[in-house]
Amino acid sequence: MDFSSLMKWRLIYGVLSPNLAQLRDMPAAFIQMYCRIAAHKFFFFCDPHRRGKSCIKKVLLSNCLQELMELHQESEEEVTDTEQAENWFSLMSAQRICDMFLALDKDMNGTLSKQELQEYADGTLTEIFIERVFDEHVRRGKSGGGNTREMDFESFLDFVLALENKDTPEGLTYLFRCLDLQGRGFLTTADIHSLFRDVHQKWIEGGNYELCIEDVRDEIWDMVKPADPLSITLADLLGCKQGGTVASMLIDVRGFWAHDNRENLLQEEEEPEEE
Repeated sequence: MDFSSLMKWRLIYGVLSPNLAQLRDMPAAFIQMYCRIAAHKFFFFCDPHRRGKSCIKKVLLSNCLQELMELHQESEEEVTDTEQAENWFSLMSAQRICDMFLALDKDMNGTLSKQELQEYADGTLTEIFIERVFDEHVRRGKSGGGNTREMDFESFLDFVLALENKDTPEGLTYLFRCLDLQGRGFLTTADIHSLFRDVHQKWIEGGNYELCIEDVRDEIWDMVKPADPLSITLADLLGCKQGGTVASMLIDVRGFWAHDNRENLLQEEEEPEEE
């Protein structure tokens, strides 16, 4: 299946939309933007090598198609706002992504600078991570030098998909390239220290208790249990089943806070069930 043409996705949309209850009332002016956002998830998960095509069998068996098919639910089945927001293919989710990009694009030039992207998620992502995202996943513009590099909408969709799917091989692969500061295919204790230093700074600025970076580094090593005790690879992160959590701890102060407060958060989730 060749995904290079937006018109092919629009044809699919035209066939499916009458049967997808949650898409029937989509404003005509938003259809093209919706198609770009929706199709990009198939790119991200079914075409990891960015060849512009994917095996039809892979698409049919993908979680993406299953998620799209969830929109078959009729309105009388009462889909909650939370469920709609969590479904990438819902109209609510597509509008959320579009509004997010427009809000970040302060100079309204259609692309995001590092400074603009720094405001994503209320500014909880670290500066070193944003730098690495641009190094690894944002192409240099044709009209200027390295300092003028900005993120276009398609690259922004990759960025959001990776952050919202950190526990998947595709999301973690995207993030690992950013974490791998030296491009060696593995992380050392020095890399972990450098990455977490920015998280630590935001943590302290937020009025939290003092942390020992070495203790956090050792905790990460215990969580991953790498095959080589001196380095962590992508395979180690995928194999430990906590790779998404580790990535969050190293790039997002809110992600580290969630890990640090995991027991309290778990208890809060269980209390309503007990009642």
